[in-house]
Amino acid sequence: MADSVAARSRRYAVIARAIAFIRSHARSQPTLEEIADAVHLSPHHLQRTFADWAGISPKRFLQYLTKEYAKQQLAASADVLTVAENAGLSSTSRLHDLMVSCEAMTPGEIKSAGRGMAIGCGFAPSPFGDVLAAWTPRGVCHFAFCVAGEAAMLAELAALWPHAALTRDDGYARELLLQIFPQTPVRGAVHLVLRGTNFQIKVWEALIHTEFGRVVSYSQLARQVGMPKAKRTVGSAVAANTIGFLIPCHRVIRESGDVGQYRWGPERKLALLGWEACGAR
Repeated sequence: MADSVAARSRRYAVIARAIAFIRSHARSQPTLEEIADAVHLSPHHLQRTFADWAGISPKRFLQYLTKEYAKQQLAASADVLTVAENAGLSSTSRLHDLMVSCEAMTPGEIKSAGRGMAIGCGFAPSPFGDVLAAWTPRGVCHFAFCVAGEAAMLAELAALWPHAALTRDDGYARELLLQIFPQTPVRGAVHLVLRGTNFQIKVWEALIHTEFGRVVSYSQLARQVGMPKAKRTVGSAVAANTIGFLIPCHRVIRESGDVGQYRWGPERKLALLGWEACGAR
């Protein structure tokens, strides 16, 4: 199973290059042949790669990445963006059925910068490229898609937890990623340990409760947390998230339908949104 996830991770690299080409040539609406040529594949191979990775054709997948589709989803989200009474998220989509719950660190724990804490960490493949995950005995505290070399990623993690004892365990990281991204939909649960201000945690909890396959605007999210005039502050809280995917900051886009910024790259954000969109059907 791990080898299969690794293969999907490698296929993601092709998907990301295709998305990057489409983004830079959006006005000309490139054909399948043109996209395939840009990523150095035959049209047939590109079609098969998309189908293996996303379960649909490139044309259908790319429909989910347009501004028009994004605007439609923002309008729909206005009616469904509500926080559930219980902590967690549940989706019965084809691709994802994961319960996510969370707890905040205490001010004392945050101030200590991890002093006395044992944190495990490791690299593992995901459908969106390799991930550096970190965890405490209480739950996942870091989940970052790899946008740099291993040494740089580990240095960033160590800077976030300067007084913690970090222990590398790629084997457990692979087990964790298989639970988060199973090959077949199996109900699972992941607990998160959140480190942030009260306001940041409020925003992150609201994101955890957004429905799989939905997108929200910064304004909608600001209203959701009870501060409709705090759109910029909400944006800062979204940008401060270091637990990717599980706190789905990729679902926040601009009112115009533009994808906006993403800590781990705009192509990855679009891939996540398209993957969720096709999985929610």
